[in-house]
Amino acid sequence: MSSINKYIEYIKDNPGGLWFKRKVYGWGWVPVRWQGWLVVGVYVGILILLGLTLDENSSDREAVFMFVLPLLILTSALITICYKKGEKPRWQWGLPKKDE
Repeated sequence: MSSINKYIEYIKDNPGGLWFKRKVYGWGWVPVRWQGWLVVGVYVGILILLGLTLDENSSDREAVFMFVLPLLILTSALITICYKKGEKPRWQWGLPKKDE
């Protein structure tokens, strides 16, 4: 079985209906259901909108309050959602064995 097929099988093995599963390599999550993809899409969309609010005339203070602070809040919210709606995070290097 090819690596891609094994990865697809790993993603589809989701009896708990989790929105996010562990990344195959490293630490973190990957969206595996439409709800997870929606959360990530909204996160990226809001960041793009926040980036559009800044221009070359923006002061450092405006940049902090209009982009950096919301970025930190949104990222914290994303991590919280991933933690609550996904698998318990841990370092992983490759597909997990069947007994894990």
